[in-house]
Amino acid sequence: MLCDVYRSSRKADTYIYLPHGEDFSELPDALVQSFGKAEKILTINLTTREQLARLSVKELTERLDNNGFYLQLPPKQEDISC
Repeated sequence: MLCDVYRSSRKADTYIYLPHGEDFSELPDALVQSFGKAEKILTINLTTREQLARLSVKELTERLDNNGFYLQLPPKQEDISC
C-alpha cells in the first residue's frame, strides 16, 4: 500500500497521511481549513516498513482504512521551567 504525506502550511510539525492518490479536498472542511495549504512531501510504500516515527504501519493502515486519513500532530512539549 502506498501512502501520501502532506505538510501543513499553518501548523509546524503537522502532517496528514492519505492513501496514495486520494484527494485532499475530500477531507472534512474544518480539517482542511485549519490545516491550510497542503504540501505533498513524500509517498511511502507501507509494505516495506513496519514502523514509522510515531506509530506502527499496522496502526497507520487501520486509521487509513477506518477514517480515510491520519492526522499527525506535533509531540507535546514538556514544561521544564522551574
